[in-house]
Amino acid sequence: MSEVRAITDESLAQAAAIVRGGGVIVIPTDTVYGIACDPRNAEAIQRIYQAKHRPQFKALQVLLASIDDIDSLGLDLPAPLNRLAAAFMPGAFSPIALARPDCTLATVRKTPTGTMTQGVRIPNSTASLRILRATGPLAASSANRSGGESAQTVQEAVQALGDSVDLYLDGGATPGHVSSTVVEADPHSRDGIAILREGVIGQNAIHQALHINGGGLGI
Repeated sequence: MSEVRAITDESLAQAAAIVRGGGVIVIPTDTVYGIACDPRNAEAIQRIYQAKHRPQFKALQVLLASIDDIDSLGLDLPAPLNRLAAAFMPGAFSPIALARPDCTLATVRKTPTGTMTQGVRIPNSTASLRILRATGPLAASSANRSGGESAQTVQEAVQALGDSVDLYLDGGATPGHVSSTVVEADPHSRDGIAILREGVIGQNAIHQALHINGGGLGI
């Protein structure tokens, strides 16, 4: 039977050990509960897909505790995503980073042009950041069966995923079903970006941030 524990120093140490050992945990975020694992461990990543019945073509995000983690993971944010990250991270902003040759993440995806990419996010949640500081970056998806309602409480996550998860961390109810805004760099567009999914942060706010102080793209 999987454990459900409050977020304490002891349970965080347990969660970190589980992640290092290739296990799978459920954590609260600033939106909904997420199922998560070591983003470098391909077998653990497959456990997430199996637990969720998630189609393999759907990528996983990587959750970070700090924007500094982007570089340490072998990822780069191309201009003008670096400016947007400064404006909207932490929060419901998911830029598509580019993977360098030294990137060891097992979650990266190849685009039709051959570029290796990875969506990243820093949750705007004290509980989430506390967990991520203990575990390190995590590959993550919403803690539900694919196509089902996202879990806003740990109890809903347990009902959806059961014993396929090694540890559930209970951070109380989350704010709800709000999506992050996913943005990639696009040198062929007028502002140098493409909004792949409009979520909490609207396109007007994105474009305003690009031109703040009348500065254009500021590459």
